Amino acid sequence: MVTVREDYLANDHYYHIYSRSIAKYVVFNDGREFSRMIELIDLCRFKEFNYKFSRFKKLQLSTQLEIALLIKETGTPLVEIVAYCIMPTHIHFLLKQAAEDGVTKFMSKVLNSYSKSFNTSHARSGPLWSSGFKNIMVRSDEQLLHLTRYIHLNPTSAGLVNKPEDWIYSSYREYIDGDKFKNHICQNDGLFDISAKKYRQFVNDRKAYQRDLASIKSLLIDNYTG
Repeated sequence: MVTVREDYLANDHYYHIYSRSIAKYVVFNDGREFSRMIELIDLCRFKEFNYKFSRFKKLQLSTQLEIALLIKETGTPLVEIVAYCIMPTHIHFLLKQAAEDGVTKFMSKVLNSYSKSFNTSHARSGPLWSSGFKNIMVRSDEQLLHLTRYIHLNPTSAGLVNKPEDWIYSSYREYIDGDKFKNHICQNDGLFDISAKKYRQFVNDRKAYQRDLASIKSLLIDNYTG
């Protein structure tokens, strides 16, 4: 079981949430594993989703869809997801806590469910995450917007893709494609006074700088530990 941080997290406040795998172990190896995590975060954000994920996936597809639709329409949210990005070794969220201990409960369900599924499919045992999660409270609307950009630029900063929209395991396309995007997980309507076109420019204007910053940081770490 993942042990989560016990810091007090307040309702109706926004937090940057971050969790890394043990020793930077690659925990998302292919599209199936990335998609599994996206499905988990989509469902685990609701209090009523208490299924073991392995059992849930054994249900008929029509039954899975029926349960998911019912929970999304009538369920009690633990958190509201503003942005997310799933990287091979870690995950980023920008969350608003919607219920008491909502962030902690959401992260516990997501991390533990994924660990069990991953360990079963890879015939391994033991913890998968280096810690439960780390959190930083967002102090301003400006910080909130800039954090979405930082999160969405993680794949380009790491050199995984050239354009943030090419990384399909983040919420970036929800921001720039709007109604064209089929499965909306994020709840950010009215949160940012910026058009999809301007948001794309806002993100791309920082792409080179953030990539260079990540390269310098990596170089410093390598020189220090080498």
